[in-house]
Amino acid sequence: MLPGTPNANWPLAMTRVRVHVHPANSREHVGGDHDGALRVRVRARAINGAATDRVLELMADAFGVHRRQVQLVRSTTSRDKLIAIEGDPEALSARLSILRQER
Repeated sequence: MLPGTPNANWPLAMTRVRVHVHPANSREHVGGDHDGALRVRVRARAINGAATDRVLELMADAFGVHRRQVQLVRSTTSRDKLIAIEGDPEALSARLSILRQER
């Protein structure tokens, strides 16, 4: 079972994560810190929400949850976004700490 996957034994909650998006990047990567926000690099350009859609997909992969458990809360057109991830708060927090330390 994936971390953050619904289970009768877990109290699920929404963990909010600030991200800073680097669109039109040569590689895709979730990791690192940008002024307190998680850095997300995507190949998609910031046109018609393509970069935002890809960010949500990459965040789901990075946190080991299904795409439907990741939602955009704020900033559809800004590079700085607030994303909510549904799952076990302790597991998500631990994964976030690991991702912030990556380059």
